[in-house]
Amino acid sequence: MQLRVILPLLLSAASLSLGASVPKTWPAFNQTSTNTQVSAVPIGAIIDHCAIPGTIALTFDDGPYIYTAQMLDTLAQRGARATFFLNGRNKGSIDAFPDLVQRALAEGHQLGSHTWNHPYLHTLDYPEIVAQMTELEAAFLRIVGVFPTYMRTPFLMFNGLVLTAMTDLGYHVIGASIDTKDYENDDPGRNWLSFEKFRTELDAGGTIVLAHDVHANTVGILVDNMLDEIEARGLQTVTVGECLGDPAELWYRTKR
Repeated sequence: MQLRVILPLLLSAASLSLGASVPKTWPAFNQTSTNTQVSAVPIGAIIDHCAIPGTIALTFDDGPYIYTAQMLDTLAQRGARATFFLNGRNKGSIDAFPDLVQRALAEGHQLGSHTWNHPYLHTLDYPEIVAQMTELEAAFLRIVGVFPTYMRTPFLMFNGLVLTAMTDLGYHVIGASIDTKDYENDDPGRNWLSFEKFRTELDAGGTIVLAHDVHANTVGILVDNMLDEIEARGLQTVTVGECLGDPAELWYRTKR
């Protein structure tokens, strides 16, 4: 039986607890779109800090990719949940790695949209912006039967038209208050620069972390160093939705 068939049954009985280091079950979400809850998290506005004290959200853009399985292994071993902002066709592709999309969801991580093919959204007109989102929504529906209510703009770039489109489409727009710039330091001899940037911006109060699971040394080196630092500071690594206090059933939908 395919995962997309059994997943709603698994999720419907699940509960999500910030006190649990590893989810014993999967987070529940609104599979039938009959839930009348309304999220308190703003739509169409940039959000770059957690709302729940003591939490930090690791986020990974541009996947899934060949290193994503190793990233999931590391997160499982460390008892950490993260958020993956996925592309339809970029270096990473959800159609190329549907099993990793399903696995990430099943293991309690949050999935978000990073557009279909990673353009500069602020250079597009309104129909093109909408198409970037809805084409990826269709791919999510094929693979896991739902699509996200959270997104991140490529390159963290946006304008008023982009935010208007995200408002119309009902998306929470996630920025970053810690940007590791790991793509500049994807080398064992330079990876420490991204870690030092992480620590500096964490000291400054940052709580939503931007990195990429499409870079080998982010997955092989940086994520463990960040998790060590987070644990040393007594913080809890959770999904973006959790760190904003948003119920898990509101992270996804089946229709608009």
